[in-house]
Amino acid sequence: MYLLPAIDILDGRAVRLAKGDYSQVTVYNDDPVDQARKFESQGATWIHVVDLDGARTGVPENIAIVERIVRETSLSVEIGGGIRTLETLARLADIGAARMVLGTALVNDPDLARAAVERVGGDRLTAGIDAKGGEVAVSGWIEGSGVAACDLAREMGKAGFKHIVYTDIARDGMQTGLDVRAYVQMAEAFGHPVIASGGVANVSDIERLAPVASSIEGVITGRAVYEGTLTVEEGVAACAAATKE
Repeated sequence: MYLLPAIDILDGRAVRLAKGDYSQVTVYNDDPVDQARKFESQGATWIHVVDLDGARTGVPENIAIVERIVRETSLSVEIGGGIRTLETLARLADIGAARMVLGTALVNDPDLARAAVERVGGDRLTAGIDAKGGEVAVSGWIEGSGVAACDLAREMGKAGFKHIVYTDIARDGMQTGLDVRAYVQMAEAFGHPVIASGGVANVSDIERLAPVASSIEGVITGRAVYEGTLTVEEGVAACAAATKE
């Protein structure tokens, strides 16, 4: 289990949304690259980057920033937001992104999901499943899909994806704690451990995952590390401890 501090990029700045609402934006750093360096200095080895502009428009708009993070830090970068063509996928792979997250495309273009596995391999792909009430949300969380999250996870496991990020939209950015049972259910459906996202408030939330650590690959945290209720150092240590238990 490892920690993935989140950097959500909107209009070139590191921000967080509350419940995925683009009208509820908090800016934490005008320079996402500087933020990445800070996370690295605090002990992070991975970061989870979301191109919020791309998630909304369907066209990644912050690839240059991601490229700088890859070039100027030693962090492994997982990047999502607006990846809806093989060309975009290949471009991100070429600049050195460790993993690319497909979200909306999993629902709207299942052929792309399968082609992506063939193009870059399942280990460099993450299925990004964002759900509210168990239903997958798409287009930057703006639209419901009518697809059950567990069903989509099952399909992506069969398609060859090796990683999955599951986000509970109702909890994201709200620091309300993790729904441990939901992550276990998703891992069972997917066939591999999941990356938990949405609701981490403090180190105790990560510690609660220790009993089900075999179902959890990593933990994404955003607002908690920006507002100081969880430090990166605490998160990294808690993830390591959970893995050992």
